[in-house]
Amino acid sequence: MFDVIVRFFQEGGAFMFPIAIVLALGLAIAIERYLFLSMAKRVNKKAFAQMEPLLNNNDYAGVLSFASSDTAPISRIIGAGMARLNHSQRREDIEYAMEEGLMETTPRLEKRTAYLATLANISTLLGLLGTIIGLIAAFSAVATADPSEKASLLSQSISVAMNTTAFGLIAAIPLLAFHSVLQTKTTEIIDSMEMAGVKCLNLLIARQALSTHSRQSDRAE
Repeated sequence: MFDVIVRFFQEGGAFMFPIAIVLALGLAIAIERYLFLSMAKRVNKKAFAQMEPLLNNNDYAGVLSFASSDTAPISRIIGAGMARLNHSQRREDIEYAMEEGLMETTPRLEKRTAYLATLANISTLLGLLGTIIGLIAAFSAVATADPSEKASLLSQSISVAMNTTAFGLIAAIPLLAFHSVLQTKTTEIIDSMEMAGVKCLNLLIARQALSTHSRQSDRAE
C-alpha cells in the first residue's frame, strides 16, 4: 500500500507537492480548531455549573468576581451582564450587554474555520490545473512521437495527468467534511451560550421582581 501511494504521488508531477501542502495545512487547522472548540465547550459547562448556585443565592458580586477571573467564553457573557446590572436593572440594558459579550466571543470560536473551505477549493483547482498542464505536455509529446507509439503514450500521459485531479479531490473532500463538522460544533456552542445567557437573564429579572414585590408588601404593612 505504501509503495502504491508513493508511486501515485511521484507520477502526479510537480502539482502534487502544493496540494500536499494545502492538505497538511488544512488538517493542522482542523485539528487545532476541534481541540479548541472541545475545550471551550467543556470549560463553558464547568463555568456555568459554578456560577448557577451563586445566581440562585443572589450572590451577584460572587458571580461578577468569578466571571472576571475565569477565561471561559460564557463567563465573559454573564460577566458583562453582571457588570451592567450594577448601573442599570432594565432587562434591555442587561440583554444588550450580554449580546455585546457574545459578539466579542464569537469571532474567537469561528476563527480560521472558514479557511478550510477555501483550502478545499484551492486543492481542487490545483488538481485541475495540474491535469490541464499535464495534458498539454502529453499532447505536445505525442505530436512528435512515432505513430505506432502515440496511442500508448497518450493513454499513459493522460493517466499520469489525472493523478493530480484525483489527489486534489482526495484533499478537498476531508477538508470540506471537517469544515462542516467544525461549523456545526461552533453553532452548538454559540447556541448553548445564548441559552445560558437567557437563563441567567430570566433568573435575574425574576429575582428582581420578587425583591420589588417583597419591598412593596413590607411598605404596605
